Amino acid sequence: MNNIVWHNQSVSKFDREKLQGHKASCLWFTGLSGSGKSTLANEVQKYLFELKINSYILDGDNIRHGLNNDLGFSDDERVENIRRIGEVAKLFFDAGMIVLTAFISPYRKDRESVRNKFEDGNFIEVFVDCKLETCEKRDPKGLYKKARANEIKNFTGISAPYEPPLNPELVLKNNEADDLKSNVEIAIKYLRDKKII
Repeated sequence: MNNIVWHNQSVSKFDREKLQGHKASCLWFTGLSGSGKSTLANEVQKYLFELKINSYILDGDNIRHGLNNDLGFSDDERVENIRRIGEVAKLFFDAGMIVLTAFISPYRKDRESVRNKFEDGNFIEVFVDCKLETCEKRDPKGLYKKARANEIKNFTGISAPYEPPLNPELVLKNNEADDLKSNVEIAIKYLRDKKII
């Protein structure tokens, strides 16, 4: 990339963290459609907000309304989707915030590629572990039904693969309705134990 130079800012991430009173990090929620990623991310953010901690959610559906509305669901487009999200998450991180992402992000290599953008300990992979049958029963958007009827091609978990994380920082089992509260508590405890908040 000729003629493109990285410009350092006079206010650092460390300066922003000091001002805000907490460290920056990225919580990367991954799991099947309907596993509860967005719901969990929203509840964690609500908890952080009550603690006056700056955070922001990047949600898969919302991002595809704008930034990634030119992408479909082929293998290459899924890779590009996650690459772009990783870059945006890094910007929020550099701004000293806790960024929460809720994306299926089905491929391990793509999640690892995003992890490598962050300093050690600042990328927290959160595997929202939910059985396929449970996700299908929930099916909040009716997508599994359409995928089973071949109305949706390349649907993760049905006609496209999902590669679960091998060594995530957090595994949140999310099969029962009452799992939500305890999972939020687990995530917040992790942030406290790591002295992020």
